[in-house]
Order: sequence, then structure tokens, then C-alpha cells
Amino acid sequence: MRVKRTAALPFLMTAVLIGLAACAGGAPAESPESNTPAPPATTKPTTTPPPVDPIAAWVDERMSQLTLEQKSAALLMLHAPGTDPAPLRALLDAGASGLILMGDNMPATPAELAALTTALAVDPEAPPLIGIDEEGGEVQRLEWDDAAGAEGLRGEPPAATRDAFASRAGYLAEGGISANFGIVADVTADPGSFIYGRVLGTDPAGSAERVAAAVAGERGVVASTLKHFPGHGAAPGDSHMSVPSAPLTIEEWRAGPALPFRSGIDAGAEMVMTGHLAYPAIDAAPASLSPEWHRILRDELGFDGIVVTDDMLMLQHNGLPEFADPGENAVRAVAAGADLLLYVLPADPAEFGISVPSLAGAIAAAVQSGRISQERLDDAVTRVLTMRRALST
Repeated sequence: MRVKRTAALPFLMTAVLIGLAACAGGAPAESPESNTPAPPATTKPTTTPPPVDPIAAWVDERMSQLTLEQKSAALLMLHAPGTDPAPLRALLDAGASGLILMGDNMPATPAELAALTTALAVDPEAPPLIGIDEEGGEVQRLEWDDAAGAEGLRGEPPAATRDAFASRAGYLAEGGISANFGIVADVTADPGSFIYGRVLGTDPAGSAERVAAAVAGERGVVASTLKHFPGHGAAPGDSHMSVPSAPLTIEEWRAGPALPFRSGIDAGAEMVMTGHLAYPAIDAAPASLSPEWHRILRDELGFDGIVVTDDMLMLQHNGLPEFADPGENAVRAVAAGADLLLYVLPADPAEFGISVPSLAGAIAAAVQSGRISQERLDDAVTRVLTMRRALST
């Protein structure tokens, strides 16, 4: 509120000042020799300290308590098959920040899903991130999700996409799921593409409209995730079995595949999932391991949320020798700019040489050697902890 100020008459101000000086027994307000008025009294302005962000304060305190290995483990989001909460809780007890639920984790009813996720609350101050791929249509984990998928939404106005994802977000939240890896921002008009049945638009503009609508539908209910950055539709092939390559230049990417991601980010998406696919004209490395693509995402598209990888085991599954070491893959992803590493693990993760301690140990060793800066690690952990803490408030 602004206070309206008015100027007093000059003689009235002089009289007040003389009276105050006389009452205080001080020097006269005017000098007998010069008749020069004494300067008016001044008061030192008071300043109000800026408000404290309680979430940021909590994150700073928690960060100060974590060891290097604990920070490294906090970058992991993992999976264990089955509806028994014990194996899932064990991953969280080992320090992981989140879990991804797959079809093999799905019980028969919404109430049973809610009971499962409730049993995973190991840290009341920072609930785990519980994610799921609930796109609708071809990729759907909840049998009771009756909202339309991509193929039913592409020919409808964007409002239909908003409504479908609002309904979907409601089902997820009721089940205790906090993040949906469900908004496909890829674009392709090729029916032969493995991603075709999952795209929300066959042209960049149409996809951009529906991606933004999907984010609006989920807004405030679950965290929205855009995938598979920088765009799978331009890269023929299936990244579950190879590292697909897109022939586009950076200018062609900006004019096409970039548009749905930019639209979704502007709409407020909290997460972006990087794909295990390459645009050799920009970087020969898969985007999930590429510092340049992470720079573009942050600097050009202005994304300030959590960058999560696609399933890191996909890199091992493609059989290329340069991706055979899971620890090295994890280090490269974090060094490139990833905040959260996703692993869809089997019942025995040792089958692929993986455990929480081994992954965290590889990241921690890379920080100690300088391959990953302490600042990069702390930035990633801060983003993850901030989202987790927000879930409890």
C-alpha cells in the first residue's frame, strides 16, 4: 500500500523544529548571527529482510548432511518388479530418490496401487519420486485409465488432449504417483516409425499445441515429463535396441522437432526426458550423454527443471562396446547434465552389473577425480531434493 504524503507550510515546519529543540535542551534552531535554519532531523530507513523460501532452506540443510556417496545415490530412479513393496523399499533405503513403476508393479485395483505407494514412504520429509509411463493408448500401465491416447487425440482440438491428461493425472495422483513420463513430444508423419502411434501430432505445430495442452491438463496434479528430447521422430529406429540417428542440422531441428519441447517447457513442464538417440550434425553422442544437447535444453529452450534420462539399461541392451559399462554410462550422463538417471532393473540387477552402491560409487569417484564437478553434482541433487520436498508441503 502506498501512503500519500503532503507538504506542510514552511513556517509550521520551522515552529515544530524550534519547539522540539527547546524541549530537548539542545542548540537553538537558528543561529543569531546568520539566521540560517538548522537542517531537519532525519531518521535511518528500516529495511525488511527478504522472505525465506522454506523449501530452499530445507534443501540447503539436507544437502549439508549428505556424504558424497549419498548425494550420488540421490540421482537414481530405479525399478524392481512385482507388487511386493519390500524390494522397492530396499532401493529407497539404499539412497535412491525415486522409483519407476512398470506394468509388472500394477495391482488389480486403484486402492491396491495406493496401498503399495503408501508403503514406499520411507522419508516423511522428502517423499520419493514415484514415476510411471502413462501415455494412454500403446503405452499404458493402469488398466482403469479410460482417457484417450495419442491416436485418439491427434485429430481432435487441443482441448481434448488437455481433458484426457487431466483425467489421467487424477488417476495417477489417486494412486500415489507423483511424476508422469507420459507426454510424447516427438513428431513424425511416418506410419512406419516405431514411435508413430504415440505422437500427439504428425507436424511440429500440431504436436506443440497438444503437448502444451497435455502439460496444462496435468498441471498441479502430477509432474509432467516431455520425451524423448531432442526428438525421436526424426531419428529412424528403436532406441531400445540401437542408437538411432537423425540427419537434421541444428537449424532444421530448431524449425521442427524443437517446437513441441519449447511449447511444453513454456507451458510449465517440470521434467524433460533425454533420449538415447543422436543428431550427428550437433553431437555424435546420444543426447542422454551429450553436454551440447543439455546446454541447448538449458540455454536455448530455457528449461530449469529436472532432466531425467530414458532407461539407462537401453544403452547396454544395444550391444555397442562403448556402452557396456553401466558405471561409465552413469558418469557420462551426470557429467553431461542429467539430474536423474532412470533404470528399469530386473529382479536381479547384478545380471547387468548394477547395484545402487556401484552406481553411486562410480559417480562419487568421478567427482573425486574431477570428471564431474562438485557444482554439477550439487546442482542435480538440489533439483531432485527440491521436487521431493515440495511433495510433502
